[in-house]
Amino acid sequence: MNSSSIANHTGLSRIRLFLALSRTPHGLLDMATPALAALIWLGSIPPVQVVLLGLVTAFAGYTAVYALNDVVDYRIDREKIARFGLPHSSNDLDVVYVRHPLAQGLLSLHEGVLWAFAAGAIALVGAYALNPVCALIFLAGCCAEAVYCSMLKVSSLRTIVSGGVKTAGAMAAVFAVDSSPSVLFLVLLFFWLFFWEIGGQNIPNDWSDLEEDLKMDAKTIPVGLGAEGSALLIFVTLAVANVLSLFMYWTTPAILHPLYLPGTLGAGFILLLLPAYALYRSRSSSKAAHLFNRASYYPLCMLIIVLLSFLLRS
Repeated sequence: MNSSSIANHTGLSRIRLFLALSRTPHGLLDMATPALAALIWLGSIPPVQVVLLGLVTAFAGYTAVYALNDVVDYRIDREKIARFGLPHSSNDLDVVYVRHPLAQGLLSLHEGVLWAFAAGAIALVGAYALNPVCALIFLAGCCAEAVYCSMLKVSSLRTIVSGGVKTAGAMAAVFAVDSSPSVLFLVLLFFWLFFWEIGGQNIPNDWSDLEEDLKMDAKTIPVGLGAEGSALLIFVTLAVANVLSLFMYWTTPAILHPLYLPGTLGAGFILLLLPAYALYRSRSSSKAAHLFNRASYYPLCMLIIVLLSFLLRS
């Protein structure tokens, strides 16, 4: 551990290192996912106290899970940096200020663990206050994230675990506003976000690390299927996600304006399918990064569409 590197960062600079550890810009975008899930099920904005507690809990939860990722991957990330250096990441939404501050020695592992634990504790208390089921979902999501990280050199099926982790916030949000939601709705919501995560986030993100992963004998979808197979799988999963988003209109008990249908089709086409097709045509890491960034805004865009649907129906 480079103690001099740690000592060189104080005050605001040090806070930014912790934000980098938790990939806060991406985490803030991810907070739209539980908000979307709660609104599309409830059909209205929850009480103010639920909204405020939900926001604090969601922020702490995403902060904890992203930090946990770097804590569990600490040795792998250090090995990658030592062998290949830091990848160019100026346009990566997962990065603010620096990439992998733990692996670079800008934060100590002890600090990273404490940060993840503190954020996790806040999220757990908030989740339990909303609904004990939410707390169980959060704990399951943290365990799944640790399993996902540990499977890097085990199996490319780790992407399935990633899909499950990314749906946890949405599942918990539904239980936060209704203790007995429809099973059919939960299943549809799960697979909608599951396929979005796999095609729009996980595989494109792994694509960016393809060269390093090949040399480290990592087991990822891009390593296993190659460029053509991965690009095809991305396009198929995102097409499925786009179709499932339409079925939400008829599955939710909320009364959505019919303009939700062209709205969700447009969002899926612009943010998911177009960049996925561009990636399929080019098979380049730059297009994979472009898809990752575009797809990261999809939950926020869908949240805006649902809110507009509420306004138009009244």
